[in-house]
Amino acid sequence: MKSIFASLEKRRRRCSGCMPHLRWQSCLFVTVNAVIISLLSFDGPVGGENVPAALRRVGLMLTDFGKSDWIIVVSAFLLFQGWASSRIAVTARDRLQALRISCIGGYLLTSIALSGLVANLLKRLIGRARPEHFQEYGIFSFSPLSGHSFESFPSGHATTIGAFFAAFALLFPRYRIAFLACALWLGMTRVMVGAHYPSDVIAGLALGGWFSMMLATVYARHGFLFRLDGTAGWPQPKRLFPALKNPAPFERRAWSVVYGMINPWRGYLGPLFPAGRSGR
Repeated sequence: MKSIFASLEKRRRRCSGCMPHLRWQSCLFVTVNAVIISLLSFDGPVGGENVPAALRRVGLMLTDFGKSDWIIVVSAFLLFQGWASSRIAVTARDRLQALRISCIGGYLLTSIALSGLVANLLKRLIGRARPEHFQEYGIFSFSPLSGHSFESFPSGHATTIGAFFAAFALLFPRYRIAFLACALWLGMTRVMVGAHYPSDVIAGLALGGWFSMMLATVYARHGFLFRLDGTAGWPQPKRLFPALKNPAPFERRAWSVVYGMINPWRGYLGPLFPAGRSGR
């Protein structure tokens, strides 16, 4: 264990990039005001069960995506399988690719698991009544440590969704708008099924998103997956082969590694990483 911490400290000292200015004060101000506006303007009508039946059915089909169980299992698989594959890789290039997949699994695992733990702790301590008790208690009822019916704020599903899609938006910034749109729509399925108020979802999405951002900064400080860029405002994805002028897109190279891991007969023999016309 001591050698692991010594290695991490050595990596942290080697990464000399400047810390990005995350503008957390402005983001916190916007989040707090969005939660308050939602609380005062939208929570009451939603609590009155005015969600159309068709919209509720759509929400029931999609809302289970926010369960953290399957994401944690897949992330743990990527973490350990990537590490194991790196031990049997034939070339250094394949080994680095497998280690990158392992790091992505570790990043997703820590983001989802830690943000979920914080969300579950907060919702128990805050103890806001769920929409099912709207007629009885209204939207301003708080009873800490009173059970599942008083664990509405923040939404745990929305926290998982926010952390998941924020992590992918940081890893693949080319598609960040699509990821953020998916996070918003999937988070709001908790409102469609009557499990949370809109303010619960907004708070959960913000909590999960900021958790992924903070962990990306920690990873960048130790030279994993990300690099620090003081001008961008958030950690940037780190290129695995910076010396290559024209590497294949990371999505294509990542699929090659995953295919090698799930197909033991294919293994890592042969050129899995051909150069492409575009990439990072």
